Amino acid sequence: MRLFGLIGQPLTHSFSASYFAEKFDRENRSDCNYQLFPLEKIEEFPALLASHPSLIGLNVTIPYKEVVLPYLTASCLPAGLDACNCIYINKGKCEGYNTDYIGFEKSLLPLLQPRIQAAMIFGNGGAAKAVRYVLKKIGIPYTVVGRTETPGIDKAFYSLTASDIQAHQLLINTTPLGTYPAITGYPPIPYEAVGAGHILYDLVYNPSITAFLKAGEERGARIKNGVELLQIQAEESWKIWNQTDKR
Repeated sequence: MRLFGLIGQPLTHSFSASYFAEKFDRENRSDCNYQLFPLEKIEEFPALLASHPSLIGLNVTIPYKEVVLPYLTASCLPAGLDACNCIYINKGKCEGYNTDYIGFEKSLLPLLQPRIQAAMIFGNGGAAKAVRYVLKKIGIPYTVVGRTETPGIDKAFYSLTASDIQAHQLLINTTPLGTYPAITGYPPIPYEAVGAGHILYDLVYNPSITAFLKAGEERGARIKNGVELLQIQAEESWKIWNQTDKR
């Protein structure tokens, strides 16, 4: 049995488990299984590998995309992208990849007409690093917003003004705010400044229309959730686990 899985915490409402279960069923892959491996702390990772020697690939989600890096024996991450959401276990070695950025880029590009002048990223975790990598790649300047102005964060939520929002036509939520079951959460920004010229992109996918997206839609903005990103990154992970199989 070829074993794959997801590490993170919590994993109660995982997209990956149901996605791969449906994929394996659809493609008649009775030789494959995908499991959830909730880890209370990243230090449990070596024990997980030792107890599941048939593991071939892992996806990585919150909060381990960055802290898993020291446990990798090889890195295939793009230069400047220090976050891993995909691990290929090859001859006992953990090779780290990032497929989030591929999913984000492919799902974002069709939205960028007319040209976006600047973006605002809410959050500074592992997912935000993939977003930042893509924006740099395609030449869109961005501002990172968090709870406090610390290294890596340009502005704090409490200091945002209507002018700030108007100057950034692409607003991207990379935080878990609004994720089921806490669906009333949303980034605390001056939504009155959001208008038809804005795009609101939420990496959250459950619910499909978060409070963040709903606020934008009510003001005429274009909106997009994280479902397509997740589908693309999952398929890219599958390619890595199969096309690079050297065992």
